[in-house]
Amino acid sequence: MLAIRLIVGLGNPGREYARTRHNAGFWWLEQCAETLRVVLKPESRYYSIAGRGQTPAGEIFLLLPQTFMNASGKAVAALARFYKISPAEILVVHDELDLPPGTARLKLGGGHGGHNGLKDIAAQIGSREFWRLRLGIGHPGSKPEVVNFVLNPPRVDEAGLIEGAMHNALHVLPDLLRGDFASAMLKLHTPVK
Repeated sequence: MLAIRLIVGLGNPGREYARTRHNAGFWWLEQCAETLRVVLKPESRYYSIAGRGQTPAGEIFLLLPQTFMNASGKAVAALARFYKISPAEILVVHDELDLPPGTARLKLGGGHGGHNGLKDIAAQIGSREFWRLRLGIGHPGSKPEVVNFVLNPPRVDEAGLIEGAMHNALHVLPDLLRGDFASAMLKLHTPVK
């Protein structure tokens, strides 16, 4: 069974984007780095802010691409190729329009659903068979409003829900790191009673 060796948080670099919904992947990865005590620092050869740590399951790489969302694959492919990390050992954490705030879902493979970060990663690594942790941000209701919606901060009530979902997703990190995806999905996808 393959375990996760590379976790990628998607977002846009720069202070003006830091609080926007599109940066939910960055937010989660930064919390993940704190949890794993991994120091993140600029790594120009991977076009990223990156870190590397040890877990009971082995070595883990954390990556925040600094290429802007639409070119995220350049950073992912650079590190994955160098360390010979297969698509099935990669977890990409990203904002998800099709899920309401407060929801986090895990899945392997599939389409990009219009998400340019996922689209570029699949193109650059030559596969869609990587894991995704989808953090729900909700949908503005109409397609023309999507860009403005993702590039703005969530409302206070939404932010609390997103934070809760990110917290729940951090709880399944040990399962992800040892490759127990069934357990992670069961915990993450089962509503709390």
